[in-house]
Amino acid sequence: MAKTSEVKQLVNVGIVAAFATLAFVGTTVIRIPIPATGGYFNLGDTFVMIAALLYGPLIGGLVGLIGPALSDAIGFPQFILATAIVKGLEGTIVGAIGGKSKGSSMTRPVLALVVGVVILVSGYFIFEAFIYPLLAKTMPFFGVTDPKAAMAEVIPNLLQGIISAVIAFGIWRVFRRKTEKNSPE
Repeated sequence: MAKTSEVKQLVNVGIVAAFATLAFVGTTVIRIPIPATGGYFNLGDTFVMIAALLYGPLIGGLVGLIGPALSDAIGFPQFILATAIVKGLEGTIVGAIGGKSKGSSMTRPVLALVVGVVILVSGYFIFEAFIYPLLAKTMPFFGVTDPKAAMAEVIPNLLQGIISAVIAFGIWRVFRRKTEKNSPE
């Protein structure tokens, strides 16, 4: 017979796999190109944020690290490094601030989502304006962007983050209400 901790670990692996798959699909299915950098607008962040709010920083971070980065492997491999770090950090921090929030206060989840959007926008900007141009000096593979192109992506990334956060917040509220109704008092 499996121990309770082993069952919990298996459940967590299943949750990560399910949400990483949703993040992969959300990143892959809706891809609106951003010509300045070769990047693209998508809704994969929605699932990173939902996983982080519902299950906390570890699961949120793993979902962010795995799902969107795997999506970049299909056609956009030069962005895997940035995506894995930025979205992994996004999921971890959103989960640390607002994960598993209980009660009627919306402050922590909303703050978590705002911080998640800031991480998304600033993280990609830092990678595209500074890290990738630096890496490109020795590895041409990363020569896909520069500070000017990174600036052109700020607004699309901001819109992506805000739209994803709004959708994630709505879904989180539905899940939270359902779990609170079904939990014993």
